[in-house]
Amino acid sequence: MRESLEKMLTKGVDNPLLRFGLGKAWLDEGNAAQAALHLACCVAQDPKYSAAWKLLGKAHQLQGDLPAARKAWEDGILAAQAHGDKQAEKEMAVFLKKLNKTSG
Repeated sequence: MRESLEKMLTKGVDNPLLRFGLGKAWLDEGNAAQAALHLACCVAQDPKYSAAWKLLGKAHQLQGDLPAARKAWEDGILAAQAHGDKQAEKEMAVFLKKLNKTSG
């Protein structure tokens, strides 16, 4: 799956959906650093892509970059609110709450 997405990117296809797919694939494979690169591209191309913000926060969290995770989820909540994506907003609010508890 990831390989075919990588081939599309190599051929010059680049859009938020492709970047989201690559980010999720890398995250599923346990490579948070590669996931974060693609998810950051995704939200740069489409700042309202709340699902990408959610996964970007997760990728940063898995790398131990808690400030970046917090920022991604805060930005993601704003994007979700602007887009009316209540579920993503709620999930990221829970992630932030847990992050704030663990990091003080």
